[in-house]
Amino acid sequence: MISGKIGIVGMGWVGASTAISILHQGLCKKLLVADIKHEIAEGEAMDLNHGSSFLPTAETVACKVSEMKDCAAIVITAGRGGKPGETRLDLLKENIRIAKEIAGDLKGYSGLLIIVSNPVDVLTYYYQKFTGLPKERVIGTGTMLDTARLREAIGRKINIDPKSVHAHVIGEHGDSEVVLWSSAKIGTLPIKEWKDWEGTFHSEIAEKVKRAAQEIIRRKGATNHAIGLVTATLLKWLLRGDRRITTVSSVLDGAYGLRDVALSVPTLIGEKGIEGIIPVSISEEEQTLLNYSAQVLKNAIESVKV
Repeated sequence: MISGKIGIVGMGWVGASTAISILHQGLCKKLLVADIKHEIAEGEAMDLNHGSSFLPTAETVACKVSEMKDCAAIVITAGRGGKPGETRLDLLKENIRIAKEIAGDLKGYSGLLIIVSNPVDVLTYYYQKFTGLPKERVIGTGTMLDTARLREAIGRKINIDPKSVHAHVIGEHGDSEVVLWSSAKIGTLPIKEWKDWEGTFHSEIAEKVKRAAQEIIRRKGATNHAIGLVTATLLKWLLRGDRRITTVSSVLDGAYGLRDVALSVPTLIGEKGIEGIIPVSISEEEQTLLNYSAQVLKNAIESVKV
């Protein structure tokens, strides 16, 4: 289904990459873009419209956040980006302040809210609280990108297309993330049974996935293209009602023994947002690591006075 309108708040590196990915996939007839520096939003809208001959028909319009309330979905990329050597949680206090302002501008909005800004899990938690939207309609991109990075790293290691790798990262989109090695498969074959697979690959690949963003930021200053593709694909699945299972972040209410914290677990999404949390078999060690990840995020949530 093509949506009438989609909004993006924040037109920095990630916002711009998300915009072009949305337009390439033909997800809306009108794309509304906003930035605290309105001239940036205007410039991006002009630039994107100049390429309209090469894209599915759509118009990009610069506007205020308060003018997005009739959008089917709004993507939040606004906030300060990470610096070399800085963790996602280091961004917390400044980006929480920005989140509160944006949520105020969205008072009365009832569509889907997609959180991309970091630290994405804590911001997903607070955007849900600030806006009062139902938990199933506030969705963070969470570990969708980490999962894609994991599959790419495994595929490269054994020379197979990442689309044939079935493995997931759950928990925090950050340093305490958890790779579910116990359920990882190549096609239908458990990964540990794959020819030439070695257990030592686990820590090597998990660390590479965890450090991926910092390696990119160190080289070019930001990560943007892959997360833009992730966000546009998430929107496509939601707006078309594809009912996909993916690792997105949401405020949990008892799943995996966790509540009142937002993090990523396998989740069924559909046209109305989150339709359910999918229980998967995880090892005792993985559950312990997930509990630790949840505690890291709870500590971060509680550290912010709002």
